[in-house]
Amino acid sequence: MIGVFAALAAFAIDQIIKAIVIANAATLSAGVPVFPGFNLVFYRNDGVTFGMLGGAPWWSLIALALAICVWLGVMLFRADNVVETLAYGAIIGGALGNVIDRVRYRAVTDFLDFYIGTTHWPAFNMADVFVVSGVGLLLAAPWISVRRPIKS
Repeated sequence: MIGVFAALAAFAIDQIIKAIVIANAATLSAGVPVFPGFNLVFYRNDGVTFGMLGGAPWWSLIALALAICVWLGVMLFRADNVVETLAYGAIIGGALGNVIDRVRYRAVTDFLDFYIGTTHWPAFNMADVFVVSGVGLLLAAPWISVRRPIKS
């Protein structure tokens, strides 16, 4: 149940923030400095990580993401500890947030722009943050000392 809640929370947070960004797209398209090294921007990415596979048929990326989500859902319900269920939920919620963007806009809405000098990291969004954080949790799970079993 915790994993399902994590997926719903990640999805909702991603979609709410993207709605705010889209509502302010005109202002954000030029970039709005937040602090040195970080801007809010409005960018649509039709590829995947770092723009790879840009121009690929939008439906193929959706199909791939949904297939991965199904597999992760199976792993979620097989997980035997809280850390793994949170991790799988975060990944699923983030992935579904980007799937919704692809269905609606044929691209993903990105808005977080980190940089050093004139070198910018590719813009990303909260869904990406949840996916990467979930993967990090999965990698750290074997070493996290508090591995509480899931209570039924």
